[in-house]
Amino acid sequence: MPTGSHKKKKAEGTKKQRRRRRILAWTLIPLGSLVVLAGAGAGLLYYGLKPTAPNSQPSALHNAVKSAVQNIGQEVSGVTKPTNILLIANNARGASNPLSLGTAAGQADILILVHIDPQKHVVSLISIPRDTLVAMPGWNVPIPKIKTTFTLGLQESPQKGPVMAMKYVSRMTGLPIHDYIATDFQGFIDAINAVGGVKVDIKQRIYDPLHSGANLYPGVQTLNGSQALAYVRVRQNQAGNGYRVNDFQRQQAEMQVLHILKQQVLGAASHPTEVVKLIGTWEKDVATNLSTSQLLGIAMTTSGSKMANVQLGSVTDSMDLASAPISGLNAENYLTGAYYDVLDANHITQVLAPFGSTGATLGLPAFPSPSSVPIGLYGSASTAAQLRKDGFPVTILGPSQGGSSVIYPQGKMPWGWVVARAIGNSNEWVAPASSASSSVIVYGP
Repeated sequence: MPTGSHKKKKAEGTKKQRRRRRILAWTLIPLGSLVVLAGAGAGLLYYGLKPTAPNSQPSALHNAVKSAVQNIGQEVSGVTKPTNILLIANNARGASNPLSLGTAAGQADILILVHIDPQKHVVSLISIPRDTLVAMPGWNVPIPKIKTTFTLGLQESPQKGPVMAMKYVSRMTGLPIHDYIATDFQGFIDAINAVGGVKVDIKQRIYDPLHSGANLYPGVQTLNGSQALAYVRVRQNQAGNGYRVNDFQRQQAEMQVLHILKQQVLGAASHPTEVVKLIGTWEKDVATNLSTSQLLGIAMTTSGSKMANVQLGSVTDSMDLASAPISGLNAENYLTGAYYDVLDANHITQVLAPFGSTGATLGLPAFPSPSSVPIGLYGSASTAAQLRKDGFPVTILGPSQGGSSVIYPQGKMPWGWVVARAIGNSNEWVAPASSASSSVIVYGP
């Protein structure tokens, strides 16, 4: 399993070295582009045959070469049918390699499932919300999130972080996953710097000194590696404008940067033989169970493919869960309070059915029908009307008392989940009642 040092020599200024850095970036770009941009890079094999006039059509030779590249890629990689590869971004601080716990017990800060369809020539990037609540029976894990599966695996001997992550993401999506590519923060920084930065249109002021360190102003600007890393990690913007304030907006920023990188790499007039020489540099920034020949084959297979984004979940799934017992969740049968994304497995199955999902599962108790969850509301008539429209029986107990809280009867945590998701304000406080009750009490708008 390739790992290695993140130390890099300083870039020198010759044209040849700049060309090398462009392909190096194509080879190493993390967070999705490790595979997707590899396909773009392989496209350089016939790049010179692409028409340059705005309305020109590809020549027969161009199309023939493109088809040949893709066919050879399928032979080399073995990717002749839809295939899934899990991309993992390790957030460990002071990590010696992408599979290191570092000084802060690295977690899967970003999880993207790449679905390659060689027949339709489409590469889909499926974003996995990292804070998704998942059941991990038998594991001593007080805050069981999908990102934590990677950490638990790294703590095993021998370590199996990617194996654990693939196992649980496969369950969560209902899709088979056998291959992975992992990178870390330093790998991302190195890759962005290797292409001379990325030009991003920042829509509003971003200021996040305590977490990502982002301090950016609106406008089109070129970000270096460290700035780009901060930009894609922001989810707690303190600028007061509602821009980049949750994980789902952060996922959109990740995809934005990937598309920008794809266009930059496609514009590189680099010699295709450099690909074979430089693909060995994967060992410096990534860890993968794919062989060099498979990586090159995948690059050729995905050459010229359309790139699509799929986002699972939304801000309505985010909530602040209080500590409470829940059977089968982990070894303790107890959930420790934290912010979680509580997703609907049935919805995931529907979204991913076109990709071959056989049925998603999060290992959680089933969501109850709204009609079986009585609500006592301290809130507005409009909120009551919306909840009734969703199927909940609602009794208005009084006017809003401020805040947004969902208090469920003891032992009925799933009741709290469905009500919080229906309110959908993001990060509702969801907690068990301190005394006996038969209804969910909502303090809301």
